[in-house]
Amino acid sequence: MEIPGKKISVIGAVRSGTGAAKLIKRLDGKPFVSDSGDLKKLEKQIKILKDNEIEFETGRHSDKVYDCDLMVVSPGVPLNSKVILTAKEKNIKMISEVELASVFCKGNIIAITGTNGKTTTTSLCGHLLKTCGAKTYVVGNIGDAFSEVALEVKKDEFVVLEVSSFQLDLIDTFKPKAAAILNITPDHLNRYENKFENYVYSKFRIFKNQDNSDYLILNKDDKTINKFLSPHESNDLYFSLNEVQDNGCFRLNEKIIYNKKGKKEFECDVTDIPIPGEHNIANAMAAISALKIFGFDNEKIKEGLKTFKGVEHRLEFVRELDGVKYINDSKATNVDSVWYALRSFSEPVFLILGGQDKGNDYNQIKDLVIEKVEKIYAIGSSADIIFNFFHKDVKVEIKNTLQEAIISANKEARQGEIVLLSPACASFDQFEDYQHRGRVFKEFVNNL
Repeated sequence: MEIPGKKISVIGAVRSGTGAAKLIKRLDGKPFVSDSGDLKKLEKQIKILKDNEIEFETGRHSDKVYDCDLMVVSPGVPLNSKVILTAKEKNIKMISEVELASVFCKGNIIAITGTNGKTTTTSLCGHLLKTCGAKTYVVGNIGDAFSEVALEVKKDEFVVLEVSSFQLDLIDTFKPKAAAILNITPDHLNRYENKFENYVYSKFRIFKNQDNSDYLILNKDDKTINKFLSPHESNDLYFSLNEVQDNGCFRLNEKIIYNKKGKKEFECDVTDIPIPGEHNIANAMAAISALKIFGFDNEKIKEGLKTFKGVEHRLEFVRELDGVKYINDSKATNVDSVWYALRSFSEPVFLILGGQDKGNDYNQIKDLVIEKVEKIYAIGSSADIIFNFFHKDVKVEIKNTLQEAIISANKEARQGEIVLLSPACASFDQFEDYQHRGRVFKEFVNNL
């Protein structure tokens, strides 16, 4: 990819956009950043662009964005938006920030995708690598944008990359040494013309360019992966909670075992994984598989498993007050995540649900909600949808704000019960992102 002297438009000025623009600038390209958002909401990003002497515009996408040799599109920009459709009409080549960064990264890339568990598995994989003594950068949807570190990564170092379907939509040559697909359930269908298959094949793009020197880590228990998996050249490693694997990781008699060609190469106890829930056992198996591809030491891997503390906003314990535990699961932006969250607790749950709906099918969690939830507090723009779906089976109360929901839950929950923020929805109706929503929850709970 030739960058020096090239005009490159970057659509979207948030984290990945500013990262891409800075990388282009470092490579002697000519970036121009365009964001249709309000100037006041982009103050942090604008300061970064000004500090790096990068040209930009906000509040619109002017015709200047099309005067370019290449367009880098941020993941939050819908592919059916006017700016993208116009660029297609003009035959402008478009790539994602992940594609741009990968071209200039010399290290080993471990890319992790899936509907749920990406952040936890990416964080755990990075933690294991660091525990094993490997220089590691954890980037993508968490931490820094990939572009921020791409030029720093040396040949024998590692990038653990959390990658979404949005980022995979516009890859071209992206080729991770190891790729993992954790699971695939309906999500973001509003982006994919409400066709689940479109979303599935977007995820499968993660192995599009892999060859027989690369590895693909797959969830053997996932029906969607098994049904739709397309032909590929990479070496398959499966993980399963239920079935022994000749090549891959599995659970057997409260042990986690990794086999290579039917021979055991790793074993640890299930109890070595301190974060709750069966889904996190599966996440750990995916991470272990990635480490064993590169031959890392078993005892160091076990040490890393035991010392991993989980990730912020994912089943994060906030505090216990008067015998009631408050759990921040703001990262649960789809129904499937809530299913995993509810299965992680045996105590009665007061559930805060709602936000910006993405075409959710609440039938997926209806039985579990009836079994485990004492009351739902419905918030955000989807509050009426949630009330109409659940109110005949469970107590449901609509609240105007997250803070109002917390106040009510604090009054009604009793010793031995759980107050759980697990929204099943995006946060953009009331918050900047799920991190902002989670921080608001924690701050308010800690001030009760």
